[in-house]
Amino acid sequence: MTDGTKPLRDVTVVELGHSVAAPYAGLILADLGARVVKVENPKGGDYARGWGPPFWGDTSSSFHSLNRGKEGIGIDFTDQQDVARLTDFILAEADVVIQNLRPGILERFDLTCERLRKEKPSLIWCDIGAFGATGPLRNKPGYDPLVQASTGIMSVTGEGGDRPPVRVGVSLVDMGSGMWTVIGTLAALIERQRSGEGRRVSTSLYETGLAWMTVPLAGFAASGETRRPHGSGTAEIVPYEAFETSDSWIMVAAGNDNLFRKLMVALDLPAEARDPDYATNAGRVVNRDRLVPVIAEAIRGYSGQQLGTLLDAAGVPNAPLLTVDQVAGHPQTLALGMLGTCDGDTLDLAGIPISFDGVRPRATAPAPGLGEHDRLLSTDGGAVG
Repeated sequence: MTDGTKPLRDVTVVELGHSVAAPYAGLILADLGARVVKVENPKGGDYARGWGPPFWGDTSSSFHSLNRGKEGIGIDFTDQQDVARLTDFILAEADVVIQNLRPGILERFDLTCERLRKEKPSLIWCDIGAFGATGPLRNKPGYDPLVQASTGIMSVTGEGGDRPPVRVGVSLVDMGSGMWTVIGTLAALIERQRSGEGRRVSTSLYETGLAWMTVPLAGFAASGETRRPHGSGTAEIVPYEAFETSDSWIMVAAGNDNLFRKLMVALDLPAEARDPDYATNAGRVVNRDRLVPVIAEAIRGYSGQQLGTLLDAAGVPNAPLLTVDQVAGHPQTLALGMLGTCDGDTLDLAGIPISFDGVRPRATAPAPGLGEHDRLLSTDGGAVG
């Protein structure tokens, strides 16, 4: 009987990655059942090992969260024998290689897509770059906050006006690039079943940032207007933002005309419910500065719990603004089983947000120590149990 939660159980991935993007791609593939072998510099390893505090043991919690379920080997790229052993391992074992190293590094050691696919045409090679393979910025180094800045994400985030710019608080560009890499990998694996040939899959942080800007870019193309930030709100829908109650904040999402009318009834705002200026979302967007303060004033008279109960009864989508500790212990989080520990450990780490027939796939081996599985490159080799 096959394990339906491990659809990639026959796939071996070599991850030449650091920081977030490539490791997150490797994490997803590991959770889907792939054998993922992480390659690190033996002199310090992945930069993310030191991203703390907080630390778990002598390694950052960030590294643990992105690298569980993998085997780890150390490769000194200045050592020709090390590079030769890695090359032999890829040619013998790997279905997929994922890399997000700086442009030119692998070329220096003749560890390239062109060379390896010439010797192994079935190999799928995945590049995750900073600003893309072509264009004036192709050789510029990049990290998530730089790309949030340069793709306009930060320009539509925060409060605007004379307030300082705000970065989205999670590495959505890095993690998104890892997700696109997985999507490309899965498509390439399907194509390989048909043709026997691998593919070169390429994405970049910049391309991911542009993809996340799909709606603002379309708005600019249609109107010529540059979108400005609206705090917790959005440019295209009103009311669709966080409001302050007497003791907390609550997100209200009246995303269509019917929900807006329900919200007005719940808040006892009959004049606004009848006002023709607010009858359509387009009218509410145009008259945002007049409407939102009225709603905000009404909401301040309720506690967060009172308002949540009121809006739930009225059928108006809403949610409290929770902190990380509240989310970790929330009954919904626990019911979904999104957090779990690795074998022999007690550190709660998030899984991937999919399940197969109600079962969440999850690799349970802890993140590897630096060079923990170096024996994979020995003459006898062998997978780690």
